[in-house]
Amino acid sequence: MVRLLLSGTPRLEREPRVVQPEQIDRALVDFEVLSGWMDGQGLPGGPFEDVRPLAGGTQNTLIRFGRGGRDYVLRRGPAHLRARTNDVLRREARVLAALDGTGVPAPRLIAACPDESVMNGAVFYLMTPVDGFNPTVTLPESHAGDKAIQRGMGLNAARALSALGAVDHEAVGLGGFGRPEGFLERQVSRWLSELDSYRALDGYPGPDIPGLDDVARWLEEHRPHRWRPGILHGDYHLANLMYSFDGPEVAAIVDWEMCTIGDPLLDLGWLLATWPDRDDPGAALAGPLGATGALPATDDLVATYAERSDAVAGRDLSSITWYAVLACFKLGIVLEGTNARAHAGKAPRETGDLLHTITLGLFTRAQGFIGG
Repeated sequence: MVRLLLSGTPRLEREPRVVQPEQIDRALVDFEVLSGWMDGQGLPGGPFEDVRPLAGGTQNTLIRFGRGGRDYVLRRGPAHLRARTNDVLRREARVLAALDGTGVPAPRLIAACPDESVMNGAVFYLMTPVDGFNPTVTLPESHAGDKAIQRGMGLNAARALSALGAVDHEAVGLGGFGRPEGFLERQVSRWLSELDSYRALDGYPGPDIPGLDDVARWLEEHRPHRWRPGILHGDYHLANLMYSFDGPEVAAIVDWEMCTIGDPLLDLGWLLATWPDRDDPGAALAGPLGATGALPATDDLVATYAERSDAVAGRDLSSITWYAVLACFKLGIVLEGTNARAHAGKAPRETGDLLHTITLGLFTRAQGFIGG
């Protein structure tokens, strides 16, 4: 939902704007340097063709191009690199490489450059393009007029997630990628500490979030006792899914920057926490697909996820309410951070007000989950 609101999800249109390589800021992508690096990787040579910057906010730079008869998308950090950007890109590349050969719909890694000295201080990697659309932005005519396709898109969001939940992270080389020990036990205290840290921002009066203490207490008292570690996307919602132009299938899960090893059921909880409610005016935030009224109920998402036995083996779906409440709790606190920065003059006031309102809605939804 964060990227849904802030328009940070990379999207591939059918006819993105074509530019010449020299029109791309060399501080972002130096095509002469890229050419030499690709040659060193044994990738097909030749001129760069069909160079197209992909839209998707300010978090990262994405540029699609062709070379030597093959298509690529280059991903690197923004022009002004943040402290952790390069480490995040290294982690993303490792995850995409690990998912190759699995049934998880995701871009496939072609080659990665973890060396910051090659491209103006930025780590970057090349991945396969995704021919698809994001349903929080647009629906093709074939999808906009078909309720069965729209419902199928919702169910396939759960199926794509269950494919990720079925992956043995150690078998694909992600052992040691995260810290699964104590993952659930540290969640509430971790995010309460994050919320408390906002008090250091001048002008922020502290959180005014009804239900905060009650939700935190409920989470501590009802924490699941049994869970199995796996790959956690960390930000799983409709804005981070690309769908096929030809039907309701998920073409790719994108934006892996929050990925770790944890409890994959939190991804399912995140999907439920951000799912458009047909009776909720906030469904419009999910864009055209959320506004159709054709999406399945959350119970149907859970049932569809459970169809894949290897995704749920060793995982307690009877506790899914806890994961949905945790997702509301965590996301609400993350969004409150922008409200705190707005009070300190470090973010637009109107954005802070909007996200604070959504935080209140998330805690209301959490209390609704708790109350059944």
